[in-house]
Order: sequence, then structure tokens, then C-alpha cells
Amino acid sequence: MADVADGSDSGEGAATDAQEGWNIPSRVLPAIGSQDLPEPIPVRKLLGASVVILATATGSGEFIIWPYVTTQIGIAFLWLAIIGFFVQYVMNMEIERYTLATGETAVTGFTRFWKPWGIFFVLGAILPNAFPGWATGGATLFTYLFGFGSAPVIASIALVATALALTLSPIVYQALEKIQLVLVLIIIVFIIVGVVVATELGAWASVATQMPGSIPRVPGAIATLGAATFLGAIAFAGAGGANNLTQSNYIRDKGLGMGGRMPKVVSPITGEEVAAPSLGYTFPVNDENMRRWRSWWKVADREHFITFFVVGCSLLIALSVLVWSTVGSRGIGEDLEFIQTEAQVLGNQIGGWFQSFFLFAGMVVLFSTSIGIMDYVSRLSASELKISFFPGSQVITESRIYFTLAWVIAISGSLILLAGLEAPLVLLIISASGAGVVMAFYLGLLILLNTRVLPDEIKLKGWRLWVMWPTFLIFVALSIYLLGYYIWAGATGNL
Repeated sequence: MADVADGSDSGEGAATDAQEGWNIPSRVLPAIGSQDLPEPIPVRKLLGASVVILATATGSGEFIIWPYVTTQIGIAFLWLAIIGFFVQYVMNMEIERYTLATGETAVTGFTRFWKPWGIFFVLGAILPNAFPGWATGGATLFTYLFGFGSAPVIASIALVATALALTLSPIVYQALEKIQLVLVLIIIVFIIVGVVVATELGAWASVATQMPGSIPRVPGAIATLGAATFLGAIAFAGAGGANNLTQSNYIRDKGLGMGGRMPKVVSPITGEEVAAPSLGYTFPVNDENMRRWRSWWKVADREHFITFFVVGCSLLIALSVLVWSTVGSRGIGEDLEFIQTEAQVLGNQIGGWFQSFFLFAGMVVLFSTSIGIMDYVSRLSASELKISFFPGSQVITESRIYFTLAWVIAISGSLILLAGLEAPLVLLIISASGAGVVMAFYLGLLILLNTRVLPDEIKLKGWRLWVMWPTFLIFVALSIYLLGYYIWAGATGNL
């Protein structure tokens, strides 16, 4: 880790420097000091801070789950995806709020309430992604596109190559952002071409015209899809699961708000590490810092709204309309066969070149998601393991934990695949439904953190609080339903 201001000089950042209005818990983790907020940066220089989470979201909800859902229950239910995306935009800004104010991640904030929360969310990141479903999906599309190769072998090569690329990058986030930006641009080019040549105006109109009649049919949609798929579709209308929590880490490494005073994850081979844990700062609530806070919040909110909500939601709708225009609601098989079917239909309607373009774009989408997942699981876990278990170690740094985990993910994922475990869509749905349960927990904790810990001037309130409370209750209800569904299915032998 690098580029961290040493706050020990002249008493800056001293743990005893309490600030009026703040209520940062210090029973579990050390008290934090105080520094002024850095000067804000224009939004044009920050566009891209959400590109990593966008790239990860594109391969989960946008390309796989919602197009699949559309073939099963129709285009009328896309309003659920739009609501899900908007809710995630609001939720992600609450994840960013605590980090903009303190430089600490939201999970570190949760850990300040109760130490096991850190481990809970580390497991919430690792367990749903234990099977490398996204890499397997990308490798499967590779075999569709080129007509040769073994998906497990190709996916294993991709996992190892990703770990190697991350290991050799001096500052990991900068390299990751550039890679994902290129991949997202490829996806956008495909979507523009696909919308122009393959979608129908009637399909676009149906997104709005069929919505009112779909509302009373939601219970039937749940019955058709199954509880796991339905909850997963809502959870992954956006990034989903513990992935959203890593937005804290991304804006910290991008240097937004108080994150500009925090360490960055760097390569232990090519970068300069810092051994200190990523504990943050408060800032004096005065006119100058409030001016900076308002500017930081404005640019962070605008960047995330444009990059994540507008671009991400547009991609999801366009891909779903594309699949509805070409495949419709016909039976299209299991696993990723529906992607292959869609590609064949596109080839018949437009030409073989577009069939190949579609498979290539899909392969890029899924591999970009695989890269994002390896990074976010490692990044979230490294930050919390360092803070909770190795705060004083000069040897076990956040960067070294990060790269150890990245290689564990690459090697273990390769071994799982080479052992013959292949079932992409089923495992992606399991991952998505588990992500919804994780979200139920951290939605409640975000409300607690941002209403109880921060000063009145910057805490969660107003319309955003009114969005967060119903979202939390809905995710709790869906998670309880899902748990009951699995218990009943197991008891009756229908699991």
C-alpha cells in the first residue's frame, strides 16, 4: 500500500482527538483521529470510479440473469430490474457516505459495532463465489464462438491470468479500472449495434405498456422462476451481494473524500507497501470542511448516478429487449444454452457476423465480471482481515493478504473446474440468491451506521432514508421466504 499521509507528526490523527458530533464506536477497533477533508476534485476527473462495479454488474444481472428471466416470464417485469438498479444506486451511495466521511470502508464501520460482522461479510463475499461461475460462463461462450476447447481449461487459464495481471500491477485499482473500462466500452459498442439492427420498436414499447398488468402477476412470476431465481434477479439488478460493499474500497483507492488520505492496495512485487491498517479519520465540522463535504458528495453522487445507474440500467434494459426481440418466450434449454440460442437467432436474422459479435461480447462481459469478482472478494476480505486480526503486523499487510487471496481464488477455482464441476447457470442463481440474503443484513447495518455514527450535518436522512427502510424490509422478507422455501423443499425431497 502506498501514498498515505503519516498523521503522527504534530499529533495529527491522534486517537484521542475526538470531534464534536461524531459517534464513532471504539470498543472493538481503535479510536480514530482527525484531519481536514481534502479539497474536492471535479467530477470529470472522477468518472470511472464506479466502472469496476459496473463491469461486474454487467456480467451478472445484465447479460445473464435478467435476459434469462425475460425469456421465462416476459418483458413486462423489467420494472423490477429498474427499481432494483435505482435502489442499489441509493444503497451504494450510503456505502460511499461513510467512506467519504472517514476513509474507512463500510464493513470496517460495521465491525466497530461487533467484531464478527467483518468475518460475516468476508464469508458473504467468499462463499457465493467459491465456484467460478462467471469465468466458466465466459469460457463456455469461447467454445461456442470458436468451436473448440474445454471450458474448464479455458476458465482456469483466465483465472490464473487475472491473478497474474493483478499481482504485477503497481497500484491495483488503477490497472483494474483501465482493464474494466476497455471491456465496458466493448460491451457498449455491441449494445449500440444490437439495438439498431436487432430490436423492435414494439419490444421497447412493451417495457412500459405491459408494466401495469404485470403487478398482480408477481406471485405467479415467483412461482414460475422459483424463489431463488426471483430473489437473485432483484439482488443482481446491479452488482448485488457483498460486491456493493466494495464500492467503499474503490472510492478509497480512487481518492474520493477522506479516502484520499488512506493507503492503497499495491503489488508486493512492484509497489511500495504500508503495513498500517486502514483506520480512518473524522473531520472538524466547520464551514470549510462542510463546503468540501458538500462538493465531495455532489461529485461522488453524480459520478455514481451516471456510471452505475444510467449506463448500467440502460445496458440491462437493452440486453433484455434484445433477447425478447430475438428469442421471446420460447423454450431455450438450460445453463447457457439460451445464450447460444439467442446467438443463433441473431445469426439467422442479421447474419453470421452478428452471431459471432454477440458471443464475443458475451465472453468479454463474463470474463470482466470474473475479474471484478476476484478483485472484490480479495479486496474486501484483505481489508477486514488486516484490521480485525493483524493490525500490528509489519509482515502481514493488506496488500499481501489481497494477493494471497487472489491466488487462492485462482488456484482453487481451477482445481474445482478441472475436477469436472460444471453447471454455470444453476450456480450463478445460487450465488445470486445468497447475495440477496447478504444484502438484507448490510442494508440494516448501513441504516444504523449512517444515522447513529455520523454528525447530523452529513448523516443519512430525508428521502434516501425513506428508500433505505422499505428496501431493507423487503430484502428481509424475501430472505425469510427463501429460507422457508429451501427448508420445505428439503423436507419434502424437492430440493
